[in-house]
Amino acid sequence: MPNLSHKSAKEKYYQDLLGELLELTIKAQASDLHISPAHPPVLRTAGQLSPLIKKRKLTPEDTQGLAFALMTPAQKEMFLEKKDIDFSYDFEGKARFRVNVFMQSRGISVAMRLIPNRIPTLEELNLPPVLHQFTTPTQGFVLITGPSSHGKSTTLAALIDEINHTRTDHIITIEDPIEYVFEDDKCIIDQREVYQHALSFARALRATFRQDPDVIMIGEMRDPETISTAITAAETGHLVFATLHTNSAAQTIHRIIDSFPPEQQNQVRAQLSGSLLGVVSQRLLPCLKGGLIPACEIMIATPAVASLIRENKIHEIPLVIETSGEKGMISLNRYLADLVKRGEISVKTALNYSLAPGELRSLIRK
Repeated sequence: MPNLSHKSAKEKYYQDLLGELLELTIKAQASDLHISPAHPPVLRTAGQLSPLIKKRKLTPEDTQGLAFALMTPAQKEMFLEKKDIDFSYDFEGKARFRVNVFMQSRGISVAMRLIPNRIPTLEELNLPPVLHQFTTPTQGFVLITGPSSHGKSTTLAALIDEINHTRTDHIITIEDPIEYVFEDDKCIIDQREVYQHALSFARALRATFRQDPDVIMIGEMRDPETISTAITAAETGHLVFATLHTNSAAQTIHRIIDSFPPEQQNQVRAQLSGSLLGVVSQRLLPCLKGGLIPACEIMIATPAVASLIRENKIHEIPLVIETSGEKGMISLNRYLADLVKRGEISVKTALNYSLAPGELRSLIRK
């Protein structure tokens, strides 16, 4: 690890270099910028990593200087204590970035996710129109799931912003860090960042019961207390949106229930069956025409789905999704097959992202 002392001339050098790299990230419409020792800066564009080959390889001193150029003194102190840190960074009003700085064997690395200034609509994100129905209820629980870096936060922002433009509600978001910045339209939107405005997701969520919200957005459900409080909020007259790192609707239900001790699981099943509105599990896939396109599994919490959750027959949910297209549900395989048939993605890409490739091949052949 390089010496942590540095001079003001070097600070300016790294501030200027950081600005140059962020300008390049915006110009290239990249989703991410990676800063790591022994590599030149690297952009992720349309899902692919592309080194900035005209830039030299960064030294540990370089990556430390760039990382420290991003941080306030308080953030730097927290980073040196915890060894990693998440925060958001506003670049001269031109763009916002979600930042993770972490120590690793060669020094300090930085991962920066570009957050567009304007929140896209569901249509602009190429998401199914059925998602609009999740913005109209006054209470219930909506989960947006999928792997990391596959657009969950953007989908969540699009849903919240649609409510902002169509309803007169009080919306509270709890995030780590704040990503999209909402501009109040018909709604009052209060955005809280964990560690900056609240000590934890669970504490911030408990506090919402005294803050008169109509809609609550939870950036990530990380522990049983947060999950339990979110379900309670959805049961008690609030519309709650949250994300989870799971790969399907059935896996999402399992993850929620399995996070509780066995003696509490029947109660959680009952609560979830009564409050859940739907689960959207999404991936971002490389498109044949360039860029990325979403593929989704969509589960709507019909009485049949609620009954399966209550009776602990979650393994039967995929069949209900497959046979309930008229209600707006769609399986991931059917969605992938449709994208292949429309010429949006290759068969190879579809098979790579499928959870049941054999079944997908049959759907593509039909």
